Amino acid sequence: MVVKVGVAKLGNIASGVMAELLLDERADREDMQTFMATSGTKLQPEDIDRVVNNMLAWKPDFAIVVSPNGVLPGPTGARERLAAAGIPVVVITDDVTTKKEWADIKESKFGYIIMKGDAMIGARREFLDPIEMADYNGNLVKVLALTGAFRKLQTALDQVIDQVKAGKKGADLVLPKMVVTSDKAVDGEFTNPYALAKARAAYEIASAVAMVNVKGCFMTKEWEKYIPIVTSAHEMMRCAAVLCDEARELEKAGDGIIRKPHKKDGVIVSKTKLVSKPE
Repeated sequence: MVVKVGVAKLGNIASGVMAELLLDERADREDMQTFMATSGTKLQPEDIDRVVNNMLAWKPDFAIVVSPNGVLPGPTGARERLAAAGIPVVVITDDVTTKKEWADIKESKFGYIIMKGDAMIGARREFLDPIEMADYNGNLVKVLALTGAFRKLQTALDQVIDQVKAGKKGADLVLPKMVVTSDKAVDGEFTNPYALAKARAAYEIASAVAMVNVKGCFMTKEWEKYIPIVTSAHEMMRCAAVLCDEARELEKAGDGIIRKPHKKDGVIVSKTKLVSKPE
């Protein structure tokens, strides 16, 4: 059986950059296929309608709706339309919403993966140009990858794929309900305790970046004040990426990097020793 996984990318967060790639890192899986539709950079109704219409036409076994601020009207409407068509939905988003807003999603039929470290960018025109945007996202992808956050996301989605392969569908699927905190991200990822501590510190820093950028983008009106604020947030993310590099180098030094590739049939195998075969 080939499982059809739909990925609806609405706007951009770093998790969306890699969502479908994490499921098929060498593009050779034979048990699943992905279809990605994107609204581009914006969350306008007409852009989201285009994404949902394409997704409905493809008829996936389940859909991933990935967006910033998942309780906004656009992402909310997208997942509700997909669910109304009988398509199970997993929401992937950042953590800039209030506890009350998230309570509704947590009690709903939707699956969710909240990436606390997937922090909002410093979107002020006086500071953010295309190169700064790309550099920030590069650092953020590194943090989510090397701390273990992406592995937790990938594993949760693979578990849904496995259920579909086993014959479950629709409302019978058990969807992930997960908040990726620093402790969750680093769990089981490191053999060196110093590497784990550095990675945990990196994820804590990345998680704190979001509120610094919220302050700079929404709570501070004077440009002379908000420019240093958003700049500091990007410096924090750069430092987090450096800590991740240091953590990975420690793991390399002890030949302890944990690798868990997919086989063609979707089975995940693992190894730590570099010169060895995964089993």
